[in-house]
Amino acid sequence: MTPVCPPGHDLLAGKVVVVTAAAGTGIGSATAERCLDEGASVVVSDWHERRLGETRDRLAALHGDRVWSAVCDVTDEDQVQALVSGAVERYGRLDVMVNNAGLGGEKSVLDMTDDEWSRVLDVTLSGTFRCTRAVLKQMVAQGGGVVVNNASVIGWRAQAGQAHYAAAKAGVMAFTRCAAVDVAAHGIRVNAVAPSLAMHPFLSKVTSEELLTELTGREAFGRAAEPWEVANVIVFLASDYSSYLTGEVVSVSSQHP
Repeated sequence: MTPVCPPGHDLLAGKVVVVTAAAGTGIGSATAERCLDEGASVVVSDWHERRLGETRDRLAALHGDRVWSAVCDVTDEDQVQALVSGAVERYGRLDVMVNNAGLGGEKSVLDMTDDEWSRVLDVTLSGTFRCTRAVLKQMVAQGGGVVVNNASVIGWRAQAGQAHYAAAKAGVMAFTRCAAVDVAAHGIRVNAVAPSLAMHPFLSKVTSEELLTELTGREAFGRAAEPWEVANVIVFLASDYSSYLTGEVVSVSSQHP
């Protein structure tokens, strides 16, 4: 049975949150929604201008001027800088950065090209680095903040055809731990979530039905997570309820070996 999403409790009241890859119906948009439900002002960002505009309009209809959007390709340093500076100009500060942007694909190492390898790492790992670097400078200047990165259980576990994506997500985990140590003295926390399987329409378009069935069968609950279930853990890590957690990777999974 699919659970019901709980109501918000103002866990992020007064905070400003930026979420990358927030357009559409996946973990990013669910995170933006949950942060708004918890009282935050939210900057939604994505490289796809039309989908981003649709997401912004939908959220703004419910939350008004607590929603703002900025187009950003995380592989472009100038756009990353503009995202951070735009959020600060709009709301006066930036309290939480959720690095959700990532790129997958299915390809055997035997057939994978340099370009396919590099593209996945540039979006998923280097994009997380660029956004984190940009926002940490702002957070140091303002005296604190939180970064939450979206990793994956594939960063721990082997899966055929996922060498580039797994390497990138394992890199996100290691980067999270090291970045956390770099900025702990500034009162900034850096953590990550590692979902196993969160179902949304886009995933079904890029993943075979056979693989989705296999992955779902590994889950103890016999179903994929709803995107908001991952978003709730991101909200926890963004909130003051996780004030003593930094450099951690929290698995959001019911998957068994």
